Amino acid sequence: MDRIETMMKEFTEVAGVSGFEGDVFALLARHLAPIAGIEKDRLGSCIARLKGGTERPRVMLAAHMDEVGFMVSHFSGSFVRFNTLGGWWYPRMVALPVAIRTSKGEVPGVVATKNPYEMEEEERKGPFKAKDLYIDVGLSGGKSPESLGIRPGDPVAPRFPFTVLNGGRALMAKAWDDRAGCVMLIEVLAALAKVKKLPNAVFGVGTVQEEVGIRGAVTSGFQANPDVCIILEVDIAQDTPGSSEGSPGRLGAGVSICVYDATLIPNAKLRDHLVAVAKRKKIPFQYSAVPFGGTDGGRVHLNAAGVPTIVVAVPARHIHSAAGIICRKDFDNAVKLVTEVVKSLDAKTVAALV
Repeated sequence: MDRIETMMKEFTEVAGVSGFEGDVFALLARHLAPIAGIEKDRLGSCIARLKGGTERPRVMLAAHMDEVGFMVSHFSGSFVRFNTLGGWWYPRMVALPVAIRTSKGEVPGVVATKNPYEMEEEERKGPFKAKDLYIDVGLSGGKSPESLGIRPGDPVAPRFPFTVLNGGRALMAKAWDDRAGCVMLIEVLAALAKVKKLPNAVFGVGTVQEEVGIRGAVTSGFQANPDVCIILEVDIAQDTPGSSEGSPGRLGAGVSICVYDATLIPNAKLRDHLVAVAKRKKIPFQYSAVPFGGTDGGRVHLNAAGVPTIVVAVPARHIHSAAGIICRKDFDNAVKLVTEVVKSLDAKTVAALV
C-alpha cells in the first residue's frame, strides 16, 4: 500500500458512528496539525484553519467524520437490541460483524435475526425491520450483556478490513461515506500548504452527526463563517447491474460534480467555475443528481446571509454498508480538482458568484 492507501485504511477501519466521532477527530487533527490551527466546536466538529493566506474570502472545505452505525437500546435476555444511526437498508444489516464500544473496551458481535430455518415461508421473504434484529455477542445461559460491560447508549460500528482490489485500481472498505472525504480533505490542505501565496483563507472542517440530520454542519458553518463552501463527499455509484443505462456515478469516469440533491441546489456560477477548471486542467468529471438524501451542504449554504456551495464527490458502490467500493483514480482526480478550484477562489471570483 502507498501512503494514501495507508491513510485510507487508518480512517476507514476506525470506529466513529454519529455522536461518537472522537477517534476520527483525533486522526484528522493529527494529520492536519503540522499545517493548520485546530479548533473544536461545541458539538465536536474539527475546524482546521490552514496557515497562511488572507483574511477573506473564507473558503470552507467540509467532510463529515461520522459513519452509519447503531446504538444499544436494551436487552432481550442474552442478546443486544439497538437503534439505527443513519440510513440503513435492512438486508445489509443481517450477518453484519460489529463492535460495541463499552467503558471496558470493544465487544465484538454480529447482527442477526430469527433463525430462518424456523421461519414460515412468508417470513423468509421478508422484509426485515430493525425491531426484528439483534446483536449476538456469544452469551448463553441467560447471562446478560451487562456482564460484558455493555450498556444502553453504547455505540456500535460495523467491522470490515480495508481491502485493495483490482491491482490497486479499486478499494473496498466500510465508512467511505465519508472517510473518503476526510482523506481528501487532508490531501487538499497538504497541497494548498505548499502554495506560496493563497488568495483566500482555507478552513478544513470535519463535521459530526451528518448521518442523523446534518447537525455538525450548522455549528461548524457558524464558526467558520465561510464566503464559499465545497463539500467533500462520496456519490452514489449507479453502474451496477439493475441501474439504468447512462446513470451517473460510474466508477473510473471521473470526479462527480453534484448538481442537485434533496437539500441543496448548488450555486450555478460556482458549478460552472468548477466545470471550467476541470476542463482547463483536463481533470475527468461527471455530473450527478441525487433526488433523495443530502449532505452538509444542505445546511452550510443557509449560514448567515447564504453561502455559495457545491458538492464534489468520489463515486462509491454499496454505500451505507460494510463494504463499499471506490476507484482510486476518481479519488486522485477529486483531490486535483478541489485543489485547483481553491487556488482560483480569489476575492473577485468569489464576489462574482452572487
